[in-house]
Amino acid sequence: MNQQKTADCLDVRALPRDRIRGILQFGQITVPCALGRSGIVSRKAEGDGATPTGRFELLHVYYRPDRGLPPPTVLPMTPLTPDAGWCDDPRHRLYNRPVSLPFAASHEKMWREDRLYDIVVVLDCNMYPAVKGKGSAIFFHIAREDYRPTEGCVAIAPEHMRLLLSKVGPGAEMKIRL
Repeated sequence: MNQQKTADCLDVRALPRDRIRGILQFGQITVPCALGRSGIVSRKAEGDGATPTGRFELLHVYYRPDRGLPPPTVLPMTPLTPDAGWCDDPRHRLYNRPVSLPFAASHEKMWREDRLYDIVVVLDCNMYPAVKGKGSAIFFHIAREDYRPTEGCVAIAPEHMRLLLSKVGPGAEMKIRL
């Protein structure tokens, strides 16, 4: 009998009385998470500060090599460099794609002064194809210590990120639901 393994799924939902904070569950692991400043929405738009609903594959891990060892994971991984960026300009042909800085169009710096992108996972959200204006740079990354809201990403504590990345397999997905 040929049994096909289903992809690992990280399940994310908002807390009942706090739309900018949530719970992430993966098997027996349950951790708090920060969500977008506008909560979880079914219709995402560029710059709305919302975390989109959907099921998104964990595509690629970036990490800051100057701030610790690479996280243990089987997912594809690349060390960040100071010239790493991400295009968030819906008018640009590289919208919702990694870019090298300096970059003339609107972009996000991946090499941040804070620790939020010390480990950052690219989610397959509006990627293939990238629909202009439907949201960019929706990542799974490190949360602020007080779990303040993100600009639309899902964020968790660094120790939780390392634990989860050590447990997920290829094809792992994040399911974000209302």
